[in-house]
Amino acid sequence: MSDPDLPEHGFTDRRHGGAVLADYIIARPWTDPVVIGLARGGVPVAAEVARALRAPLRVGVARKIGAPGQPELALGAVTAHGPATYDPRLLQAFHTDEDELASECAREKEEARRREELYQRGPTSVPLGERDVLLVDDGLATGATARAAVRMVRQYSPRSIVLASPVGATEAVTALEQEADSVLCLLQPSAFRAVGHWYESFPSTEDAEILELLREFAPG
Repeated sequence: MSDPDLPEHGFTDRRHGGAVLADYIIARPWTDPVVIGLARGGVPVAAEVARALRAPLRVGVARKIGAPGQPELALGAVTAHGPATYDPRLLQAFHTDEDELASECAREKEEARRREELYQRGPTSVPLGERDVLLVDDGLATGATARAAVRMVRQYSPRSIVLASPVGATEAVTALEQEADSVLCLLQPSAFRAVGHWYESFPSTEDAEILELLREFAPG
């Protein structure tokens, strides 16, 4: 999507990206919304959306399954619950398959379980049935982790799943439109490069920051 008010060259930081995203989200009608930030970088973005909607904030954990020799490139992703998802084209390009990636998948699945226990506020801790769920990430590169998260949330019969992000690769957005009920991605640059390229400040999101945000949104 394009809009003259969007920052053409990106965002100051994740909070700024979340605030701009929230401006678009709050204008839409929602039914009992729940905001789920994808750990870890998506959580500060999601917090701005949750504040604007006055909605609960939760954390979703999806872990990428990296390519052999290129761990930052996601061939697929897995959550703590349910099977892994893979990109068949990338599996073919790297001359590998699900069997060869089974041990990596098992490690990432265990890490997803560990992080859900740490945050103690995964999607299973709040009823999602018949509610609008907003899955928020800081960027959509391959879309692997977002796809896994959408499929995980779908198991809980939400009213709708909206995937939202400040920036993403057009190819990933198009593919994810087949998974989520809708995708809201503010910037889709033709030369995408990497998510961090579109933020002036893009430090790693630490567990302490996530836990502090969860305390802010704790009931009562």
